[in-house]
Amino acid sequence: MPTPAKPLAGLKVIELGTLIAGPFASRICAEFGAEVIKVESPDGGDPLRKWRKLYEGTSLWWFVQARNKQSLTLNLKHPEGREILKQLLAGADILIENFRPGVLEKLGLGWDVLHALNPRLVMVRLSGFGQTGPMKDQPGFGAVGESMGGLRYITGFEDRPPVRTGISIGDSIAALWGVIGALMALRHREVNGGEGQVVDVALYEAIFAMMESMVPEFDVFGFIRERTGNIMPGITPSSIHTSADGRHVQIGANGDAIFKRFMQAIGRDDLAEDATLASNDGRDLRRDELYGVIDRWVNSLPLEQVMQSLNDAGVPASRIYSAEDMFSDPQFLAREMFLQAKLPDGKPFKMPGIVPKLSQTPGSTEWVGPALGEHTATLLAGLGYSDAQVARLREQGAV
Repeated sequence: MPTPAKPLAGLKVIELGTLIAGPFASRICAEFGAEVIKVESPDGGDPLRKWRKLYEGTSLWWFVQARNKQSLTLNLKHPEGREILKQLLAGADILIENFRPGVLEKLGLGWDVLHALNPRLVMVRLSGFGQTGPMKDQPGFGAVGESMGGLRYITGFEDRPPVRTGISIGDSIAALWGVIGALMALRHREVNGGEGQVVDVALYEAIFAMMESMVPEFDVFGFIRERTGNIMPGITPSSIHTSADGRHVQIGANGDAIFKRFMQAIGRDDLAEDATLASNDGRDLRRDELYGVIDRWVNSLPLEQVMQSLNDAGVPASRIYSAEDMFSDPQFLAREMFLQAKLPDGKPFKMPGIVPKLSQTPGSTEWVGPALGEHTATLLAGLGYSDAQVARLREQGAV
């Protein structure tokens, strides 16, 4: 049977982004079939090319973040560079950009200009503080969004300063909101007959939207959630514990029936049958007592025995995985969460698999992140530029 088209096949996405939020959003589009053209400065391109661990001078992160994309170098300070971009946008479906607000307007590429050029265009704008408000002109990275949006305040232990998560989670969450917004805008365009529109994502708001019950708890009770380490405040028991062999396990036994099974499994029938612990509110009142019981049990056994007991009792739990753990884990392997690819010199390497899993039209990786400007000549030829014209544009510094 013929391979079905990917769900975003036929869409053209232009990326004017660097580093994380914008490029991650367009990466998702590229994985599911959209034609993604990444516009980069001829002077070095996306800084992500040089971030974290480098292989032969290029970031391994780059090969993942830019997979399935075409790299076109354009100097947007050059009038002919801007003209080429306009030609691309005239036939595009989505523009993803994460410049500071006002940068595109200064280049003559604001929403009013682009909407007039292509009324069907959806423009995803990712920035620190959004396109409006008194802070819109301030620079804002993901770390700033995580701080202002409330995540950093509650992350860490109560007797220490706030800490960050180990990844750029603020940028990635903003990227997901950007993709969600773009797909909503496309549905409005295609199903409701509407025109293109702006999807305005602020990094701090992307985080703020994930903060669960923080707003009503403060508004109704004046309650401010504080740092609580590894436990989930108000949801008991759910925490990380250390085994006899010094390994760590996350146990989430906060469901009523699960808690009862858990206590029975560790020989505490008295707690399993205690009516005051039958629901979460009662367990949370005795949180310290329960965590002491669980700590002592986990600490008395090696991790494998802890995990076996928890699995036999149907208690949700996981050891804390490192990358090394993931590489040999049967679940990761069964779900094809590692894709085999090749670096430019032919060296094989693994990259993360595709999320989410679509049963009929799954995403895939066709090629890894391209060399800077790798597709410039081909894309310009597609716009009608001759070899001589491309050579002239290169000489003038437009591409």
